[in-house]
This record gives sequence, structure tokens and C-alpha cells, in this order.
Amino acid sequence: MQETWLFKIEQKQSSLENLIQDVLEKERKDLGIFLSYYFKREGAVTENVALKGEIDFTSELQGNFILDFDLVHFNACLNIHDTKRDEINVDFELSKDMKELKLTGPYIPERGMDEI
Repeated sequence: MQETWLFKIEQKQSSLENLIQDVLEKERKDLGIFLSYYFKREGAVTENVALKGEIDFTSELQGNFILDFDLVHFNACLNIHDTKRDEINVDFELSKDMKELKLTGPYIPERGMDEI
């Protein structure tokens, strides 16, 4: 499994780092949904997503960064409500016209079917 997500860029900033930071701050709710796909098997959701550290550019329009978030496990039947801080490495790519930011999460292989 590897998730991707596209965000529209509406304004231009003085630097690419500021542009990416602004998009991440503006789209915090959608980032939580995007990251929750990686933890759905655990029955957890992500909240309070924030950029951790610096943005690492591998080329002019590509690179990666670390997102920091609260990982929330909740189950009313089992009386579970646990929150812990976690992080994930995300790759990004800016479109040439600077109108879209594409995020790609890590590749996590899915378990295949067991033999009988």
C-alpha cells in the first residue's frame, strides 16, 4: 500500500519552503485523513498533523519531510481512548506550474493470503 494525495496551491510565496509549509498548515484536516489510511488496520486515526524539522529538497521541485501527529486509538466498547505522538516520512513533488503539491506516503507491503 502506498497512498498519494494532491493539494491545490492557491498563492505563491517568496520561497518554496514557505509555500509547502503554508499548504501543510492550511490542509491539516485533510492531512489527518491521508495519514489515517496507514493506521486503519490498527483502528486508529491521526490528528494534529504538523511538519517536524526541515524540508529536504532532493531536486528543484521534489523532496521529503517528516510529519508529526497524534495517533488516536478509540473503541467505546473496549473502553479504549489512547493517544500517542508518532511520525511518518512523506515524499513530495511540486508541479512545474506551482499549482499542485503531490504527497506520497511510504510504501508498506500488504500481507498476502496465507496458504491453507
